[in-house]
Order: sequence, then C-alpha cells, then structure tokens
Amino acid sequence: MANTLLKIGDKSPDFNLPDSNGRFHTLDQFKGKWLVLYFYPKDDTSSCTSQACGFRDDHSKFEDLGAVVVGISVDNSLSHAKFAKKYSLPFTLLSDARGTVAERFGAITNLGFFSIAKRYTFLIDPNGLLQKCYFDVNTLHHSQEILNDLVALKQI
Repeated sequence: MANTLLKIGDKSPDFNLPDSNGRFHTLDQFKGKWLVLYFYPKDDTSSCTSQACGFRDDHSKFEDLGAVVVGISVDNSLSHAKFAKKYSLPFTLLSDARGTVAERFGAITNLGFFSIAKRYTFLIDPNGLLQKCYFDVNTLHHSQEILNDLVALKQI
C-alpha cells in the first residue's frame, strides 16, 4: 500500500505486533485514546534516537492530552528493549520484523536483501481514524509539531 492511499479520515490499518517484552498489541487496545503511531528506520541510530528522545521528553504532555505514543520498526524485540532501556523511553516500541504493518501504512523501503521502515507518523483519533499523516519528518521538532496538531484537533 502506497502512502498516497492513506489519507485523513481513513480508518487506520490494524496491527498485531509484539513489544520489547513479547506482549502483543493491536489497534483496538488504543480505542478511546489518541494514538501517535510512528515508524522509524533503526534502533539506536542518531536520527531515530533524536526522534525517540523528543517523544520521551514530551511524554507527559502527550499523556495530559489523552494520547499514547507507539513506535514501530523492523528491529526485533530484543533490540527495542535495549534501545528503550538505554534512553529511558517510557512508551511502547513494537517489532514489525516482517515489515507487514509498515507496508500497510506505506511506510516500508525494500533495500534488496532487507527492508527498513520509512520515517512516517500517523495521528489516529480515539475512533481509529487517521487525523494527520506525516510523511516529511524533522526529528528535532516532530514531537512538538504533533503536540501542536493534537491541541488544534482536540479544539475542533
């Protein structure tokens, strides 16, 4: 699925992926809350760390707005556990080892022998509908950009 197929108002693609502890999470678990679902290429790389730490630093602001942050990459659960521990990440990281969920969101790049997730973020409302799609992400300001959009959307 190409990202052009996903647009504001669409129902979010479903997922069923393990976290760093091997527990599985689905879209339905977040019903009733805003969900910041962000795809990123690789644990513990400079841009991915910058992005994750931005979400970490703003975590309480997201909670205050009734939003949950969840990161997804094709890295395995053990890699996620190490990454989350190293940077004290207070949110869930999901392992999409086969890239099937990233593909549903149009967030996969195939590089021959392996694939990585594209740096895309989706702001999903409490009913599971896409309210914002971010396909051009600046990792230094991304968390604040989403917070601003979330505040604006909640006032509508």
